[in-house]
Parts: sequence; structure tokens; C-alpha cells
Amino acid sequence: MAIQQYTATTSRVGKLKGAILAHAIPREVLGITGSNKEQPRNMSDTVVFRRWLPFGGVDNKWITGTNVATFASDAQTAEGITPSADTLTPTDVTATLVQYAVLYSVSDRTFDLHEDDVPMEMKKQTGERVGLIREMVRYGALKAGTNVFYAGGTTRATVDETLSLNLLRKVTRALLQNHADLITSVLAPSPNYKTSSVEAGFLVFCSTDMESAIRDLPGFTNTADYGTRKTVSEYEIGSVERYRFILSPELAAYIDSGAAIGATGMYSTTGTLLDVYPCIVVAEEAWGQVALRGAKSLDVTWIPPSAKDKQDPLGQRGYVGAKFYHTALILNQGWMAVIESATPSLA
Repeated sequence: MAIQQYTATTSRVGKLKGAILAHAIPREVLGITGSNKEQPRNMSDTVVFRRWLPFGGVDNKWITGTNVATFASDAQTAEGITPSADTLTPTDVTATLVQYAVLYSVSDRTFDLHEDDVPMEMKKQTGERVGLIREMVRYGALKAGTNVFYAGGTTRATVDETLSLNLLRKVTRALLQNHADLITSVLAPSPNYKTSSVEAGFLVFCSTDMESAIRDLPGFTNTADYGTRKTVSEYEIGSVERYRFILSPELAAYIDSGAAIGATGMYSTTGTLLDVYPCIVVAEEAWGQVALRGAKSLDVTWIPPSAKDKQDPLGQRGYVGAKFYHTALILNQGWMAVIESATPSLA
């Protein structure tokens, strides 16, 4: 007797997971950079990033003011003399994964009778929320960087100017002194761990409220004028000198935290104190994250109302959702900067 052959159906959960990932990725702006790790299951909730210090154990520095005259001569050797062996010194930066979850509920009545595909919209919004949650985790970590430059002041409370070319050049000088590398690749806009090569530069992430200030910078070049040069993100608006600017409305300001509005011409939500916008400048390997990439990055739930169990014997409730782990952290303060500035009021 021949054995009956059955064709396996495609998993709806698998399709749902792919769709949620696809919706989540466009929410990424900060997430196109960073040192990305994929933490395997059952391998602890701790993620350790490691870098090696230059010779001498001074972070970011091979040559300093104290050894510039002796760096080469210290390495001189004589015939037949074996030099003393040196060792490498690591710096470990540790972070703990945090669990996040998104969950929607749909009734059997809505599922059976509603003219709209409500579960499909829940799937879409689950993906968008997942992407935004991860982006806010990144933003919280990066805007807390300690290498801070203030526009027109020396603290956030005294910021009374907007972004300027001179301020950007100060940041350039500081980053290059610390041997920060220009970014040459970013994560491509897909759920996979795939990178795309880009023209080298530092990336600057700002609120969309900063667009007028950025476009007014001397020497600003629109993306439309790039020619064959590739953009790093669909949200990139242009470049100035070594910097490429990517904007997102989610990278919000510190409301009412700057100087008094007075005659500054800068924007204030309340009309009293200026809003201060963090502009995050990143170089290669400046920070790390567990990225939203790959099929294992999300644990997706789709329970249709028709599924019956002891808790729901009539199958009256369904759920769409996802849970995931994520963390983001600065790996090297000298390879990134935060510019805190105001933005023109445009009144």
C-alpha cells in the first residue's frame, strides 16, 4: 500500500515574522550604523564588545605630547639583541539585554465581521512599533555621550545658537585627534545582515526640525546633486565637508532646556527657553547594538480568535504581537560626538 504524500503548507507565522521585520526596518535611522552583534539563544543576557588599546595603553592615542619625540627611537634595536616583547591590552564594554514586547488583541467578532483586515493592520503597527522602540533605545544611549559640543554656550542651559560650520570643524578636529575612522559602510535597508559600501564620511543624525539650519550651512550639497554618489539612507538630505546628514522626526529635542529666547531668533516650544536638539555624530565602530536583523531577532505571536484552549474555550480572542531583546551602548566616546544646538524659528 502506497504511503499518502502531503504537501506542507507555508507557515503563516513565518510570513507574519517577515512582514513585521520588513515594517520595522524603515524606522531605523541610527540603526544603519554601529557594531552589530547577534546574540545566540541560551548564551546569557550579557553582551560584551571588545577593542584593543594602542601601544602604551592610551585610549585612541599612539602618539601623545609626551612621546612624540621618542616613539620611534624607543623601538630601536641593536644587532643580535632581541627586544622585549610587548602585550596587548583590551577594553571590554559590557551591556545587558533588555526584553521588550508589543501585543494587540482582536475579538472574534472583529475578525469574522469587520470590513477591514484588522489583524493585518496590527501586524503593520507591531513592526513599526518594534522599529521605533529599538530606535529610541539607540537614541537614548547615543545622546548621553560625554563628548559634547554646545552651540553658543558651554552647557545645555546656555545654548543660544544653531549649528555652524565652525562648530562642525571643532568636532572634526576632536574626532581626528582620537583617530576616529570615517564610516565606509552601513546596514542595507533589509531585514538581513547586509552592508552597503558608501563614500567615507562622518554621519550626523538630527531631528527634522534642524533641516533649515543644515541647508543654510556654507557649502551644503543636496543629495539631488550627488550624481553617482550613493546616499546612506532615504532620509539623508545632503552633506557638508566630511559630514552627511540624516534626519528623523523621532530624534526629538530637549524642550525648554536652552537659553532664554530673547532676540536669538531660535525656536522655542513655549516661547520662553530655547529647545535644544542633540545632533549625533558617529564614526566607524563608535557604538554597538544587538541589531534588528535576521529571522531569529523577533519572537512573533499570531493567535487567531479561532484557536480554542482552556483560557478561551469559544475562541473569542486573538492576538498579534512580538517580543525581542535589545541593547545599545557607546563603545568609544572619542569616536563620536553630540552637538547640542538650537534651530531657527522660521517666524
